[in-house]
Amino acid sequence: MSTTTYALTDSWTMTRRELAHWARQPVQVVVNLVFPVMLLLMFGYLIGGGRGVQGSYIDYLLPGMLALTMAFGLEGTMIAVTQDLNKGVIDRFRSMPMANGAVLVGRSVADMLQSALALLVLMGVGYALGWRADGGPGAFLGALGLLLLFRFAMLWIGIHLALVAGKPEMVQAVQILVWPIGFLSNALALSETMPGWLGTVVEWNPMSHTATAVRDLFGGTGTEHVVAAIVWPLVLLAVFFPLAVRRFARLSR
Repeated sequence: MSTTTYALTDSWTMTRRELAHWARQPVQVVVNLVFPVMLLLMFGYLIGGGRGVQGSYIDYLLPGMLALTMAFGLEGTMIAVTQDLNKGVIDRFRSMPMANGAVLVGRSVADMLQSALALLVLMGVGYALGWRADGGPGAFLGALGLLLLFRFAMLWIGIHLALVAGKPEMVQAVQILVWPIGFLSNALALSETMPGWLGTVVEWNPMSHTATAVRDLFGGTGTEHVVAAIVWPLVLLAVFFPLAVRRFARLSR
């Protein structure tokens, strides 16, 4: 068996381990799926909004909520990583003939599968509320790709922070850092309606680029923001992926 096949096999074994946790903890899975739906309904109907938005607010809000969902919900992955560290599970895995890093890869694959499911659920609710994707099949798939790419980058930020935190009780404190990233964006409101300095911060937020590009692709109104929506997650991955791998490698010394 080649080294690549060996690593892929071990990573898939770890992925199946994470998926098996879904069957034993279905409540957590359901909560992760329902929470973004509640936010969509709350901001769309209870709180309202859309000041300065042309056309239907749901057409503006849903792509932003999809991007927001890709930024939130990392605590499940972070807690799982820290629990494995503190319970000695990772130490036992290291004693086995297993590819280094397969635990992290398996965890990330399981998270991405749940994230894809969350996107489908939220888009289903949006469709029921009147939202439509008018950009065509290619643009639709491109928008999904941008959302999952952003999630993948955020995921490895979360894994790195979990390895740094080291304990499940520290995850909540670290998770608070995600909220400013989510709400200091144009996911819920136009940056033009904000004070000048705040609007500048919002426009530089990587999630704003993803949300804007997804809106354009779903609405069929252009692709000029796609490049930025690709570059920002790749930059984040280039920084945090090696940091997470290096941190994990140091734990085994």
